[in-house]
Amino acid sequence: MLSCLFLLLFCSPQSILAQLNPSWTTAITPFRITDNLYYVGSEDLASYLVVTPKGNILINANLDSSPPQIRASVEKLGFHWGDTRILLNSQAHYDHTAGAAEVVRETHAKNMVMDGDVSVVETGALTDFLSPSPNIHPYAPVHVDRVLHDGDSVTLGDVTLTAHKTAGHTRGCTTWTMRSHVPGEQAGRMRNIVIIGGVSFWSEYYFVATPGHPVSYPNIAQDFQHTFSELRALPCDLFLGAHGGYFDMLTKLKQYMQAGPRVFIDPAGYKEFVDGAQETFRKAFHKQEAAAAH
Repeated sequence: MLSCLFLLLFCSPQSILAQLNPSWTTAITPFRITDNLYYVGSEDLASYLVVTPKGNILINANLDSSPPQIRASVEKLGFHWGDTRILLNSQAHYDHTAGAAEVVRETHAKNMVMDGDVSVVETGALTDFLSPSPNIHPYAPVHVDRVLHDGDSVTLGDVTLTAHKTAGHTRGCTTWTMRSHVPGEQAGRMRNIVIIGGVSFWSEYYFVATPGHPVSYPNIAQDFQHTFSELRALPCDLFLGAHGGYFDMLTKLKQYMQAGPRVFIDPAGYKEFVDGAQETFRKAFHKQEAAAAH
């Protein structure tokens, strides 16, 4: 108890996060997923590099301490950090976006953000619907160069990613999809890749209004319900996400040396993840609904 109190009094929110989540800052060897898609994140905070003939796309800048780790991974793969032309993200929380200002400063990448998260990114989380909760950690604001909307395409060179607004976790939470060839498979066979942005929530999320507390934001319950419908409708061969834990990355990497990138072909795991997340939401929603009725 005293140790925890000391942390809260004398440590920054960033250092507390790092100590509570060591997998967020523990580096791993970067690896290839498809012909043009690479993992450059940490043990749990996922960051992806999409390589094109016209420069590269980075998905997720992660913590404010993450850019040096991501850059080292990009360069270890043989690519140039300065070739990063576009920065995308999964959601506007600290663990996925705090490093964005530094990435943009170093690479001059164009920062593209889903509409519901734009003001959060540009204010460094001050306009997050849960702010000023201690669970919402501020970060360096960064300008948004392009506001994305549900279904928008981001194209660079010969690669196109599609942005799916899967809101609820944040108002602009984004799931990314693309198609690519997996090394070792038949030439010309393209696989559907889904990078889930986020589906979780905690006790501060209110889906049902009560006399003592409004909903977290208008239509948050509908947003979550739409997110699950959207995710179910997406064709998925390779299951990825904003956290390695979403798709059991570390377990799959144990088989990577033998099986190669095909270990990430997991449509059944994707369906199980979405089903589980939806059931967790359903139970929480009905619990809040019942509490509001009394």
